[in-house]
Amino acid sequence: MSPYELANSRFALRVSEERFRLFVDGVRDYAMFILDPQGHIATWNAGAERIKGYRADEIIGRSFKIFYPPDAIARGWPDHELEVARRTGRFEDEGWRLRKDGSRFWANVLITAMRSADGTLEGFSKITRDLTERRRTEEALRQSEERFRLLVEGVADHALFLLDPDGRVASWNVGAERIKGYSADEILGAHFSRFYLPEDQDRPAQDLARALAEGSIDDEGWRRRKDGSRFWAGTTLAALRDREGHLTGFAKITRDLTERRRMESLEAAGRRVSEFLAMLSHELRNPLAPIQNALHAMRLRDIEDPAVRWSRDVIGRQVSHLSRLVDDLLDISRLTSGKIQITREPIELAVVVDRAVEASGPVIEARQHRLTLTQSDERLIVQGDVVRLTQVVSNLLLNAAKFTPERGTISLSLARDGREAVLSVRDTGMGIRASDLPMIFDTFAQVSQSPDRALGGLGIGLTLVRRLVRMHGGTVVARSAGVGRGSEFEVRLPLLRGAQESAAGAPVPEAPPDLLHPPRRVLVVDDNRDSADTTAMLLTMWGHEVQTAHDGPAALDVARTFRPQLVLLDIGLPGLTGYEVAEQLRASADGRSMVLAAMTGYGQE
Repeated sequence: MSPYELANSRFALRVSEERFRLFVDGVRDYAMFILDPQGHIATWNAGAERIKGYRADEIIGRSFKIFYPPDAIARGWPDHELEVARRTGRFEDEGWRLRKDGSRFWANVLITAMRSADGTLEGFSKITRDLTERRRTEEALRQSEERFRLLVEGVADHALFLLDPDGRVASWNVGAERIKGYSADEILGAHFSRFYLPEDQDRPAQDLARALAEGSIDDEGWRRRKDGSRFWAGTTLAALRDREGHLTGFAKITRDLTERRRMESLEAAGRRVSEFLAMLSHELRNPLAPIQNALHAMRLRDIEDPAVRWSRDVIGRQVSHLSRLVDDLLDISRLTSGKIQITREPIELAVVVDRAVEASGPVIEARQHRLTLTQSDERLIVQGDVVRLTQVVSNLLLNAAKFTPERGTISLSLARDGREAVLSVRDTGMGIRASDLPMIFDTFAQVSQSPDRALGGLGIGLTLVRRLVRMHGGTVVARSAGVGRGSEFEVRLPLLRGAQESAAGAPVPEAPPDLLHPPRRVLVVDDNRDSADTTAMLLTMWGHEVQTAHDGPAALDVARTFRPQLVLLDIGLPGLTGYEVAEQLRASADGRSMVLAAMTGYGQE
């Protein structure tokens, strides 16, 4: 090489080295510096100053161990890094490093051995990157995934697990073990088809295909546990795909809905019972209504034959008993389904007692019982429904009459005890066994009894009493000294505060309008001809002018010419319903002044 060429080559090398130095010094995203063979810092670039915090004049000549936490130095980690780089040529690692201010950062480190042409170690180049933000993101993701894993594994109410693309179980949580009975080591790797019933073994493949096509599917059906028992399951099956859309498996969620299904079945059965009771009441009320009308008509005529009078009275009592049974059946159905609504208004309990005694009087008289009444001179006012409270007292009196032998004594007392009204019904009847007292108010409960008991029942009268009393914010208890020693039923109701002080000035309720006088034109509309005819006969005997119709169109025709003042209108009519007849009557000029009274044998809306 000529001296000129050699000079040009050396110049080019100096230019190249200068450019490289400027390049290295200008890099700010990487700490790039050189160590001597003993690990002392020989060079320092702008990136090193930015990342580590030291200026060149502060750090050059010092050992690179200054960048390591004490625990790493104690383990000999810096010497280990240089030894590996000296032996293999390079060392790469990630770990915590220190800045000048003592703060830590997560560093990616690459150390490369620098050797001369003859292999002599000249030192090490070191490149450090600050990956703290990436580390923070990865750690947050790891913690999030860990929390999600712990959440999934800890859920006990849902079976949450993963399937591989072929339907084999890939994960298993606590809920899955609780619901299906398998531990993780028993089920991982098994095909999920084992959860299906033997007759449904074509379903797993169909479900996977649907989930693939639709993304996710929801289903309910019978599944089986490890022990072979069945449970009603609500399931969700979702296909899982990666970013490129490739199938990675399926997520499966299973809930045990057996109890919910049982409750729904019970509710459906309850609805069917209610519907049956409503139909039963209709079918019973249809014949009972004309019988009651005929009895009323018979009572309006003098009957000389004692045997006929006795027969009439027996029929009257038994028909009344049947009517009460029908009403009790309907009321217990309404109470069970929450359909009974009570009207709340100030009520004087003495009025309730008078009405209940009047309603139960025929049964008490027929049994020749002696009824004694003891009432406080103080007016006792409660907030409630006069009809329902009358039903409570009447049921207690009738219950006493049923279980008290003829010529026995029934005592009814009404008094005040602090802020409560106390109503007590005592009898000298058959009494109640101690073992029967706890269930005396249960629906359809029948206390121990002898086969010759004269009067029975369905075991729902006292259930109605307790529920109606509770709806009024009160309590009822039963007491008895034992068989043959009578019984007592005590009802406590909260008194209306301040009612006693203002009771004297309380307005007296208006009496209902007298629809019997003066005589009126009455139209009776009922498709049950016996009911319509006996009602018409009774009204005629009371002095009214009466006509009948047995279907909707006929009712409108009669109304146009007869122009009734009062219409007793059945709801369930052929041709037009009672609602439709009422609507057309109201649309006419005469219909706006008519009194329309709806009648129905049905016990539901």
